[in-house]
Amino acid sequence: MKLCFYFVLLDAAVALAAIEKRIMGSESCKSNRQYHVQIKSTQGGKSCGGALLNTRWVITASHCAEQEVKLKFALNLKWYQKPLKITVTKNEQTIPIKQQFTFKDEEGKAHDIMLIKLSKDVPPQLPTISYDKMGCTRPEKHANVEIGGMGPKKAGGKPVNKVRCATTQISQCGENDKPNSNYNSDETTVMCGFKPGVESCFGDAGSAVEYEGKLHGLIVSQPVDSCAQHIVMLDICHYIEWMEKTMKENS
Repeated sequence: MKLCFYFVLLDAAVALAAIEKRIMGSESCKSNRQYHVQIKSTQGGKSCGGALLNTRWVITASHCAEQEVKLKFALNLKWYQKPLKITVTKNEQTIPIKQQFTFKDEEGKAHDIMLIKLSKDVPPQLPTISYDKMGCTRPEKHANVEIGGMGPKKAGGKPVNKVRCATTQISQCGENDKPNSNYNSDETTVMCGFKPGVESCFGDAGSAVEYEGKLHGLIVSQPVDSCAQHIVMLDICHYIEWMEKTMKENS
């Protein structure tokens, strides 16, 4: 997660506000995002995030997988009040393609959202993220949403080994603000975020967009050599019924 801030020394109050913004934006997630999952392809080339929904299922962006991937859990539990003793073997799982479920619409077109079924349950003590199964509504324009990931701190850098957090604001999507052309999307499924100094980088895609403590979206921006100032996100409210059905039918 790249965080860039530019300071103009106008007066003490403005300077103090800018410093506070920088400190808050550049901190690790501390006790937040303990549900975060790191996703990497075993063949190399893909590095993403995901969110643990329950002991058996993870949600992420489709482009983050669609091949054998390795998932790592409990990445942010050092801040947990009661540290969990989780062995390396329980902390990682390699998932084949057959356990990856991409949403397809009525026309059979894939969307950039995926559910991953784990090969075995993770420890029930691991934190998960909840979502509104009924009455899910998109955050309004200018609403603050929480994002995070393990992308590099600067464009072209390597993903970091810690989960980073930031806040962005729901904004109007531009004409080119959409998922990769391999995936179908429209204004009912896509939302965007923009806040000066907050960008998503390689390694952040698939990570959860959190609003009022619940899962409301996924980052689908997938920059490689640069970072995205306008962050493209998929609104999960459109997919709740499919999520519930998929997990039930494949339990």
